[in-house]
Amino acid sequence: MTIIDKSNLPYRPCVGIALFNKNGHVFVGERIDTPGAWQMPQGGIDEGEDIKVAVMRELKEEIGTDKVEIIKIAEEKICYDLPDELLKKLWNGQYRGQTQTWVAACFLGTDEDIALDADDHPEFSSWQWVPLEKTIELIVPFKQDTYRKVIKLFKSLTTE
Repeated sequence: MTIIDKSNLPYRPCVGIALFNKNGHVFVGERIDTPGAWQMPQGGIDEGEDIKVAVMRELKEEIGTDKVEIIKIAEEKICYDLPDELLKKLWNGQYRGQTQTWVAACFLGTDEDIALDADDHPEFSSWQWVPLEKTIELIVPFKQDTYRKVIKLFKSLTTE
């Protein structure tokens, strides 16, 4: 078994989206590749891509709609490292983890607008709206610190 020295690897630029519905709950999807693991929409930022463009592209790919209004882009980036066992499996071992720009957005559509199979490579098998704080219980352990920071960033946007 080859061990990767992640100290020399860069972080993958990524956008994370806290998508709020009219009740102040956020969208989470259950990952197809990791049943039982839920997350908010997220994905890589292409080189030279604007954050707002990346948000809309990721939402279209992951949930089938971009009927949203961006309400806040976090100024601070949040980084996380992948567990060693995932280093070779994700992104061809090129990255140690992700540096995420988190964006809060308001969902302007209806639940019927959400289509997890809109992309040729769906990421989620199911979805739900949950209170922002509940995301900690649903997320994989290595991302929990990230989600605690996201909750702190966007808690003032919830109605609870």
